Amino acid sequence: MKCMKNIFTLLGICLCLCLPMSVSANETIKVGANFELSGPGGNYGQDMVDGINLAIDHLNQKGGLLDHRSVDLVTFDNRSDTTESASLAQRMIKEKVVGVLGPAMTGTSLATVPILSNGKVPLVLPAATGAGLTLKENGEVWEYLYRVCFEDPFQGRAGARFAYQHLKAKKVMVVTDAISDYSQGISDNFMKEYKGLGGDILSQAFFASGDRDFTALLTSIYTLKPDLIYLPCYYTEAGLFIKQAREMGIDTPILGSDGFASDVLLDLAGDQNTHDVYYTDHFSPLSDNPKVQSFLSDFQAKYHREASTFSALGYDAANLLFDAIERAQSTDTDKVNQALASTKDFEGVTGSFSIDANHNPIKSAVVVKLDQGKVDSAVEVQVK
Repeated sequence: MKCMKNIFTLLGICLCLCLPMSVSANETIKVGANFELSGPGGNYGQDMVDGINLAIDHLNQKGGLLDHRSVDLVTFDNRSDTTESASLAQRMIKEKVVGVLGPAMTGTSLATVPILSNGKVPLVLPAATGAGLTLKENGEVWEYLYRVCFEDPFQGRAGARFAYQHLKAKKVMVVTDAISDYSQGISDNFMKEYKGLGGDILSQAFFASGDRDFTALLTSIYTLKPDLIYLPCYYTEAGLFIKQAREMGIDTPILGSDGFASDVLLDLAGDQNTHDVYYTDHFSPLSDNPKVQSFLSDFQAKYHREASTFSALGYDAANLLFDAIERAQSTDTDKVNQALASTKDFEGVTGSFSIDANHNPIKSAVVVKLDQGKVDSAVEVQVK
């Protein structure tokens, strides 16, 4: 009898191992991270992942989600490549993640949206600012897509208002990256808004991503003598442009976009050249909000460097997803998605915002001023 009892016990164990396991209270919650950790967008992507990991640290220290379940971040490098980004989106679905954070850039993000939407996996984008990104070609909203950053047309309009109302610039020279949809879209919206306010666009000049010598372009700017140079582009070209402009004796204020928000720009431009440099941004490290200052000090303690705008956006994107999981009281992706869509008055380090009907955040922009390689001041700009 004892032998038979042992046999039945062993059979019971085997059957339990073969049956599907229900989720235990101690099982981790898997969240995907699909980011540019190498390639042209590597600087942005790594900053966002660092912000996300800090958010996970804070969450797990407070006891995790859904009755003390910790979060496990499944991180992959899309190498700043759209094909790789799409492949990783398929892999995320197989990993059975509750939601995905990233990519960083608009192009790599677009490659993942249809895949994750078909898989019914919520996607939260920290910094992909492309116009209309949350909408399908027919104008319908991508049901499973959200972002915590404002879009490019918004920051173009915000930049125009700052230029006209705060800098009192009446004559502007616009300098655009001719092969960047990002730069062209922001430029177009800036010019439309600025002219509507009564400003004068002296000229629009063009360069191409990868250009290193701006001497000819700067010579024409020197001749025109604008009140302001508007330069919406990424940090590499911006840093070189600023350095060469200042070395040529052009002290005209330079206003850019959120692509300026990188230490790489400061390294390339040189601290001594970053005077009267401004850019539209999502976040101000000068905020006296205790939540912002806690984030900054904790980031410094963990990574031994200052947090960037993109670290802050990554931090907010992660916490928005965690907040939705907690409000849904479930890891069911449909329930989490419903919670994301109904987000109201979310308190992030990049500001308080609600998610609108197009799954974008309702928030204001910040215009940051650089001086001697440091953030000197920041102004909040409202755009209707």
